[in-house]
Amino acid sequence: MAQGSDVVTACLIIIGNEILSGRTQDTNLAHLSQVLNELGVQMREARVIPDIESTIIDTVNECRATFDYVFTTGGIGPTHDDITADSIALAFGVPLEFHPDVVALIKRREAPPEVMESRLRMARIPRGATLIENPSGGPPGFQIENVFVMAGVPSVMQAMASTFTEERLPGGRPVRSVTVGAFLGESQVAQELESIQAAYPTVDIGSYPFFREQGYGTNLVARGADQDALDEVAEALKALIEKYDATPHEGGV
Repeated sequence: MAQGSDVVTACLIIIGNEILSGRTQDTNLAHLSQVLNELGVQMREARVIPDIESTIIDTVNECRATFDYVFTTGGIGPTHDDITADSIALAFGVPLEFHPDVVALIKRREAPPEVMESRLRMARIPRGATLIENPSGGPPGFQIENVFVMAGVPSVMQAMASTFTEERLPGGRPVRSVTVGAFLGESQVAQELESIQAAYPTVDIGSYPFFREQGYGTNLVARGADQDALDEVAEALKALIEKYDATPHEGGV
């Protein structure tokens, strides 16, 4: 992966047995990656792990030492298998404490004592953490150092992510992309595509074959934070396609 000195990186840890079993499909990665990109933060890895305390602890500790930011989704609900908050506290070596603001929020909705007791599990926040606002109206997530702990339910995660700002998540330059497609096989342009990549190390260039009713071809996608270099690569890709008497389609086929 090409990168410059101003690259700010992130990793998403998706926590949940239901994801690994195939019962639930994750949609949070795509949405969060787009949100972060606009803040100049590049998603570099995503890991899917089970609801196992030791696995969560080890993964969080490894990732927070490797990436600028770490995000987790899942496992912060009211049931016994929601162990993310407990595991994050253990990873940082701090106790869980009932946050008064979250307690007050949860108690606004009346419930039988046993139901309220379960709900209040979601008010336990690691000492030293700050809250991540939840505009959907439910309990918030939390941030401790460079780790952001968020809900797994997509609508709730998206609500939390909508509160992220440049002040909270300082980043580099957003990554932009251009796509040029043509009815050419990957193998026809492979060597010259490699040469273009070598000439522009700050731009990532990928080729993606497709099949349409009109025939098969390739979409060439360039991604980078340097707009001038990206524009030059786009022109080089169009020239490469025209060299083979094919028509370049900006935006892809």
